[in-house]
Amino acid sequence: MALVCAVSMTSMEAKTLVAYFSATGTTKAAAEKLAKQHDARLWEIVPAQPYTDADLDWRNDKSRSSLEMSDPEERPAIKQCTDVTPYDTVYVGFPIWWGICPRIINSWLDNNEPQLQGKIMIPFATSGSSGIEEAVAYLKKTYPTLKWQKGLLLNKR
Repeated sequence: MALVCAVSMTSMEAKTLVAYFSATGTTKAAAEKLAKQHDARLWEIVPAQPYTDADLDWRNDKSRSSLEMSDPEERPAIKQCTDVTPYDTVYVGFPIWWGICPRIINSWLDNNEPQLQGKIMIPFATSGSSGIEEAVAYLKKTYPTLKWQKGLLLNKR
């Protein structure tokens, strides 16, 4: 079930939104740089139930992240949502999990999909070893009516 809410914003100066999920802080750092470069509003996609180190243990088939990623229909709850209507361009950032975006990104996109129609959508990701191509292909296939652009891989340098 998607989180449905309406949030009003007081500052609508930026026409660009950088929305991101970060489990360890790496994607957060990349999102902050991207937002600064584009004079964009920054929005963190926060899970209702924070991830622990044990939840993120990708080597454990029973960890929360492993179980979520093994179920394409899984949609982790989000703590709160944002109003995406004022923006023309939306960057969507995440760490690469199992070659694609974490399921919490699906939660956020499912919730905002009607309001994201017609906007320029630019995925960006951080990864220790994977590229972003598979994640972009997944997003285009899962949300074909959104205007996805080429993805950006923003690893630490």
